[in-house]
Amino acid sequence: MAILAQEGTKVLVQGITGLFGGRHTKLSLEYGSNIVAGVTPGKGGQNFEEKVPIFDTVSQAVSVTGATASAIFVPHPFAGDAVLEAVDAGIELVVCITEGIPIRDMVRVKAAIKESNARLVGPNCPGIVTPGTGEGSQGGCRIGIAPGYIHKRGNIGVVSRSGTLTYEAVWQLTCRGVGQSTCVGIGGDPVNGTSHLDVIKLFNEDPDTHGIIMIGEIGGSAEEEAAEWIKANCQKPVAGFIAGMTAPPGRRMGHAGAIISGGKGTAEAKIEAFRDAGILVAETPSVMAETLLKAL
Repeated sequence: MAILAQEGTKVLVQGITGLFGGRHTKLSLEYGSNIVAGVTPGKGGQNFEEKVPIFDTVSQAVSVTGATASAIFVPHPFAGDAVLEAVDAGIELVVCITEGIPIRDMVRVKAAIKESNARLVGPNCPGIVTPGTGEGSQGGCRIGIAPGYIHKRGNIGVVSRSGTLTYEAVWQLTCRGVGQSTCVGIGGDPVNGTSHLDVIKLFNEDPDTHGIIMIGEIGGSAEEEAAEWIKANCQKPVAGFIAGMTAPPGRRMGHAGAIISGGKGTAEAKIEAFRDAGILVAETPSVMAETLLKAL
């Protein structure tokens, strides 16, 4: 069954005529994703790749195509408003790839999300891939920028704050002949939509997900919260990895959310929480898949 995005999910792309958005829309189409519309104000009536209609507004696109998911490639000064437009139009799943969105904008967005039926993944994330059953796992649903070809249809769920570590975990699994149900990159910004715990709960309820890889980073307490829930509720084996073991306290490292403050959010604290919850911890990124296979 997979989670969040299925084969056939109707996806629209906000910012489809931009260089970045256009490139990844084309890759998603090649993967087999059901891209039904694009949105760029002022370019309504045109077509992308001669087959995807472009609309001026999200509400127009939803009304005509019935899209339920959106990928946002809008530049950061306008991305917050793009998310709000998608929510107002009734989009159920909003995947925001854009990085560098002002925190003030994201605080406003998060408040609006709480009052809606929409789910936000991101921002500053690689997005979602549910591999298909076709050759090379094509025919699934790719929303975002993750390389589709590394995925394989199967029964392992992957959730991660890091885009590159998401790809690493997926490729390790695929190279071992182990496929994935859905892979979700939630992003590392301090104010975001979907958390580790949100995704873990969905994987736990999904009959097609038999095991989980959870990848975290220093900063914040999201990984500890997920571990606490896993200890009490999760019925499936989980392997984990925490990036940032050598990061000095108090210094920003990479993602805006990767800040250790007041002794909290350290790699050591997160790893301890993982182990206390029965999560097998990978010592290095190179053994993430191997660690999960031991748990299985």
